[in-house]
Amino acid sequence: MPLLTPFLHLTLPSPIVLASGIWGTSAALLARAAAAGCGAVTSKSAGPEPRRGHVNPTCIDWGAGLLNAIGLPNPGATHEVDILREAKAELAHTGAALIASFFADTVENFGRVAAILAQAQPDLLEANISCPNVHSEFGEPFAATAQSAAAVTRAVKQAVPHIPLIVKLAPDTPNIGRIAAAVVDAGADAICAINTMPGMLIDVESGQPILHNRRGGVSGPALFPIALRCVYEIHQAVPNTPIIGTGGVTTGKDAAAMLMAGATAVGVGSAIHYRGPDALTLIRDELAAWLDSHGHDSPAAIHALAHREPRYDLHPTPAPIPK
Repeated sequence: MPLLTPFLHLTLPSPIVLASGIWGTSAALLARAAAAGCGAVTSKSAGPEPRRGHVNPTCIDWGAGLLNAIGLPNPGATHEVDILREAKAELAHTGAALIASFFADTVENFGRVAAILAQAQPDLLEANISCPNVHSEFGEPFAATAQSAAAVTRAVKQAVPHIPLIVKLAPDTPNIGRIAAAVVDAGADAICAINTMPGMLIDVESGQPILHNRRGGVSGPALFPIALRCVYEIHQAVPNTPIIGTGGVTTGKDAAAMLMAGATAVGVGSAIHYRGPDALTLIRDELAAWLDSHGHDSPAAIHALAHREPRYDLHPTPAPIPK
């Protein structure tokens, strides 16, 4: 079944998007993700300067999901440009779009980093304003308030008006729909939702947090219901804005649910840990099979279905209780 997916000015080969950070920014690995069935691939977030990230332990599978505090290791924006150029060339024959993800420590630096990465001519930019694992260094994430999120968006759009901008939001905010509306009003072209949810694990034998950074971000299946709710609320707030629904998607049915919640495309990351390198292909094919078995001819056919008025005739009327 064709899975062609309109996204802003692009037509993606499928709605599956490799999430940022999973396979870094290696041109070969991003091309591998495209060959596996991704309609777009997202580079690992780059910042103003090189970062080593946090020291081990940085990630643990705790049974219901993953907890990680990698710490945004990256070579810095200036070096990242060369890597992105190579990735763009590798992707040229696949039809997959390149999304260049980035972060910064100030509003002004978001614009500066975006301008540097734009030299590689990625198809889309992704402003990561939501990483929960560098709070002690960067302070409150820019995704925490509508004002700061909008300020970053304006700075990036002023610096790079010619490349569409995706803004990546955080789940731990009282009203994610309000944040989404603020960044769209400030010029964001699309939304990516969500980043990980802050969490912690403690080793009860030692009485110490397991991660060296103490706190980390929850991902994997435990995050999926939270991500689904966030995508649903964002679509309610900005129904005409494309959304990449990301967080705990592990199966084709998960991807279908994301589309029904209001996502236009579906980000996949931790599924590679659970299902191996073939996870991207498996999820794409499972989604295609599910659509076909339910009589849908495209991903767009189920977009935002969950926002319809509920139909109570979908379930049989229960039998009367005997007196």
